[in-house]
Amino acid sequence: MNFSPSAAARVAAIAARQGKPAVLRLSVEGGGCSGFQYRFGLADGPEADDLVVEQDGATLVVDPVSLDLVAGSVVDYVESLGGAAFKVENPNAASGCGCGSSFAI
Repeated sequence: MNFSPSAAARVAAIAARQGKPAVLRLSVEGGGCSGFQYRFGLADGPEADDLVVEQDGATLVVDPVSLDLVAGSVVDYVESLGGAAFKVENPNAASGCGCGSSFAI
C-alpha cells in the first residue's frame, strides 16, 4: 500500500480542523454499482491487526479483510473540475464505476 503526499496532506488538514489524529481508515464493503465500494473515515488510531502506512505525519490504516482487496494500491487525493476526493488506484480491480468509488475483482 502507498499513501501519496497529497492524500497525507489532506488527511492532516481535515484532522486538524476536526481536532482528531491524522489517521485515515480505508475499508472495503460490499455494495456500490460494481460489487465493492471504498469507505474512508478518520480513525482514532490503528487496531492491532491493521496495516499501517505513514506519510508526512499522517497515517493510513487498513484492516486485514479489506487489505486482501486493495493490496498494492495507491491512495491519493485528487482535485478536478468534477470535485475533490480520495482516490484508490487498485491494481486488483478488474473493473470500476464512473465515480471511482466502487470496483469489481
